[in-house]
Amino acid sequence: MARDDLSEGERLETLRQAIERLDEELIDLLARRLALAAEIGRAKRRLGLPVLDPAREAEVVRRGAGLARERGVDPELVRDLLWRIIAQARVVQDREAGPP
Repeated sequence: MARDDLSEGERLETLRQAIERLDEELIDLLARRLALAAEIGRAKRRLGLPVLDPAREAEVVRRGAGLARERGVDPELVRDLLWRIIAQARVVQDREAGPP
């Protein structure tokens, strides 16, 4: 069946299903990112480095905002998301960088 043959209701359902698949991918990516943050926490512990790295965090957010602009996404939205993700990554790293 061609897309033109879909009713508006069917098209809406198809679009919603596509968003649900993307949501799953986003959550999978977030889980992978936090797993990497845990590894970084362990590396920081071995190197005797603090979890908090404001310069690196700001660099990550700036880079993300730049990528957002390139792709036509609101950079403020991306900044907000990245700061929240970074905050959670700190929680994970604190757990991993705890006492040896």
